[in-house]
Amino acid sequence: MSKLIAALVAGLFATAAFAQASAPEASAPAAATAPAKHHAKKHAKKHSKKAAKAEAASAASE
Repeated sequence: MSKLIAALVAGLFATAAFAQASAPEASAPAAATAPAKHHAKKHAKKHSKKAAKAEAASAASE
């Protein structure tokens, strides 16, 4: 039982040390955001088409 408690306490110390470590610097954040914007636009366009198609189908069934 004491080994378990010792392992848990050691884990807490390791977690605390990891949480206080500074984050690594990003080398090129602008290059990483460009593909994400493209994906977001494509994703929104896809869903707006799907929503329009569903709306047209519901309007036709009424």
